[in-house]
Amino acid sequence: MTSGMDTANPAPAYLAQRPRWTPAQSPEVPHGPLDGRLDSPLDARLHGRLEYAEIEAPLDYARPEGPRITLALSRIRATGPGPARRGILLSLNGGPGGDHGIGRGLPARLAAATPLGESYDLIGFDPRGTGASTRLEGEDSPVTVPFDSRPPDSVFDALAADMREREEGCRRAGGELRPYISTRNNARDMDLIRAVLGEERLSFVGWAYGTLLGAVYGTMFADRLDRSVLDSCVHPDWDWREQFMSQAEASRENVDAWAGWAGERPSAFGLGTGPGAVVATVEATASALAALDGGRALRTSFDMLMGSLAADRSRWATLGGLVGELLRAARAGDTAKAGELLAGQAEWRPGTPAGTRREAVLEAVTSETDWPSDPRQYYAAMRDFRERCPYGLGVMRAQPWVGTFRTFTPPEPTTRVQPGGYPTGIIVQADGDPLDHHEGARVMAERLGHRLIRVVDSGAHEIYALGGNASVDAWVTDYLLHGTLPPEPTTHVTGTPRPATPAG
Repeated sequence: MTSGMDTANPAPAYLAQRPRWTPAQSPEVPHGPLDGRLDSPLDARLHGRLEYAEIEAPLDYARPEGPRITLALSRIRATGPGPARRGILLSLNGGPGGDHGIGRGLPARLAAATPLGESYDLIGFDPRGTGASTRLEGEDSPVTVPFDSRPPDSVFDALAADMREREEGCRRAGGELRPYISTRNNARDMDLIRAVLGEERLSFVGWAYGTLLGAVYGTMFADRLDRSVLDSCVHPDWDWREQFMSQAEASRENVDAWAGWAGERPSAFGLGTGPGAVVATVEATASALAALDGGRALRTSFDMLMGSLAADRSRWATLGGLVGELLRAARAGDTAKAGELLAGQAEWRPGTPAGTRREAVLEAVTSETDWPSDPRQYYAAMRDFRERCPYGLGVMRAQPWVGTFRTFTPPEPTTRVQPGGYPTGIIVQADGDPLDHHEGARVMAERLGHRLIRVVDSGAHEIYALGGNASVDAWVTDYLLHGTLPPEPTTHVTGTPRPATPAG
């Protein structure tokens, strides 16, 4: 890891760029919790205000005279009077990769959901490799092992071989671009955007992978960062393998929390008294589903359902009723009924012929940290997660990944996140976030000296302005507009309440 600041500017030719802004004609605008590509018509109030532009950046900042890439930007200019303007606010969610290239849509989301557009020019961007920026592709390699949330040892070697081929497909399609798709280069791109827009500093809101990017930017360019909000935090000290595996642990924690609640309501759900009995019923359901025709797919969908619904407190009663119905259907041998109850639960996508292309930024960025090269190390973790953490596709978080077979050497070490001289910021985190474990937020807040807003008893992910939590929105907006911080190191707010099902 590297910890030094990176305050060098790229070549003057890059700094001399002047973006040519054009009104967006039919923009795709993200709405709601951004856990996929969700689009809606542009808010009528924003017509004519959302603009697009492109700038060039070095492929490799160490070789500014070398190949260039394109960065796609968006902007909604501040509406307030001149003295009220605070500068620019960049934002990025999800990923790595900005959730499939919707980075340019975030200014429209923020302008529609918050008053930030009165004081800030809201700036969006598709990170290098994504969306309308220079695209990084990988071959959509076929898989030989049907996805199973509890795979037997007999397919472990084939799973590793499939992932090796996926990495080879990324190598073949990614070419010289792939080694330079990294968090440090994304941070440099952000600083180039700041400089090209003629701003001394930028403010930043980052969700999920955006939290790591914001923290790395603050480490590399501390004197150029103003106010910052990091929501649903990546752990600053975990490598990407640890980050993946923490998702399985988080899903298990949510299932255990739900089991405790359901175990206090045996008369409502009939799943047993106490958390242990409820988990035993869940496992009996998984076994009964596996015994049906098509049982592998049914059990896999069930494990996915357990992870997703246990995270959503508002749907705990739905989950309690569904487990009971599935167990009865499976024990009766009613495959059709079980399939009907599980309808809509995603099955692992089938393989597609080699030679087709897809965006491959996730594979590149998550390979910037080292992965163990011995598959047997993964197999031991898979056996553990198969028993303890099958929910929410936990085994997938433990199995070999493209980084196991990485075909390139990262051109530089990753950054160790450190506090800088920039203003104290805000960390937002739900304690049951299934994608970014709450431990990451605690450590990030302590490391940076930021205030932590903890959403208690919640499995929410990407909360500020995207999750509908009025308390979080009020705290963060007040900070971004007026600099007002929560008074305590940690502030607790409530999430979506649990169902009102009576105990007993």
